[in-house]
Amino acid sequence: MRKFLLAATAGLCLATATGCILPAYSADPGRRAQQLLFTSENLRLLLDEWERIWFLDQPNHMSPYRTHGGII
Repeated sequence: MRKFLLAATAGLCLATATGCILPAYSADPGRRAQQLLFTSENLRLLLDEWERIWFLDQPNHMSPYRTHGGII
């Protein structure tokens, strides 16, 4: 039982490390900045993708100004 708890604790410590065993981003500062920008851009666009999937990006017909909403 002691070996199991020790192995579980070691596994938990290794699993919570950033990037697990291998680093998540490059060691080169320029390359790492580029990777971080790409990651943040993907997370920023996730909300737009979610709205597109659930059809929430359509124009609101209750708006006080007229919107076409179709392809012209």
